Amino acid sequence: MLLNLAKLLLEDGKTLECSVEPELNEINFRMGRFKVVEKQPLQLRIVNLGNKEVGITGTTELTFEIPCGRCLQLVRYSMPLELERTADMKLSEEELEEVLEEKCFFVGEQLDPEILLYNEILVNWPIRVLCKEDCKGICSHCGANLNNTTCNCDQEPKDPRMAAIQDIFSKFKEV
Repeated sequence: MLLNLAKLLLEDGKTLECSVEPELNEINFRMGRFKVVEKQPLQLRIVNLGNKEVGITGTTELTFEIPCGRCLQLVRYSMPLELERTADMKLSEEELEEVLEEKCFFVGEQLDPEILLYNEILVNWPIRVLCKEDCKGICSHCGANLNNTTCNCDQEPKDPRMAAIQDIFSKFKEV
């Protein structure tokens, strides 16, 4: 859904307030594909600052299903978003992309709230999500989730280069 800003740009100081229901059902980027499980409407406030510049503020909250960084169990991650942008509408689409350093959310005199929202999600994406702080992860040998079960796998390092160091630790317990 595109928001037409033509009438807004005619009068300095004019404000447009609206609520936009996000159409995003999943987000897909280099980190993977993640499902949106809950979404609140995007509350937008767009102000004509004069000289064909607009100020954009907005708030929303989205909840994603993201795999735990240790055990890969899906975790519900809530992301509150507050955005604040200023854009110069005199610039061409290519110049706007260069200035904003991301995919431009303007199509002529129309604002695409989905692209605006997508850009905010990427900027606020967490580096890692854990199901719980003391998550034990998965066994590197059998793949068992160590939060739910214990496995009988040998936890000693198999790397022969580490054998000399392992001998030092087994001989000198004080170290």
